[in-house]
Amino acid sequence: MTLQIGDNAPEFTMPADDGSNITLSDYKGEMLVLYFYPKDDTPGCTKQACAFTENLSTFNNLNCAVIGVSKDPVTKHQKFKAKYDLNFPLASDENTDVCERYGVWTEKSMYGKTYMGIERTTFLIDGEGVIQHIWNKVKVPNHIEDVLNIVNQHIKKAA
Repeated sequence: MTLQIGDNAPEFTMPADDGSNITLSDYKGEMLVLYFYPKDDTPGCTKQACAFTENLSTFNNLNCAVIGVSKDPVTKHQKFKAKYDLNFPLASDENTDVCERYGVWTEKSMYGKTYMGIERTTFLIDGEGVIQHIWNKVKVPNHIEDVLNIVNQHIKKAA
């Protein structure tokens, strides 16, 4: 199943880096940027996480939260978050259940070998849990600017 704009975002409960469980319903009434990334502390994933950190106050001023999701365990998230002073929750989907429901657990290939992994994808979910925008196969450069632009457009449209 492929999620589309206008679909209800699948509910989730995942362990977060702070030891709590994080759920979609925790964000009812505010927009949520839910982004899936392959692996902590790799070049592209680090650039993406740091860009979200640098712009988090702008997202927060727009009543928009940010959550990063990967298959990495909570302990690895904690180290990654501390190393780069990340200021938003990282959720762990070790069993790939949430990744599969969001359609981001896909077959990938590198150097002629195929394997299963997370396709870098970002979802904008509104305060009612409806998907408002999807960025598939995200390229890190300029991604944050694009997400902020769409969040702003969504706010103007809703006003």
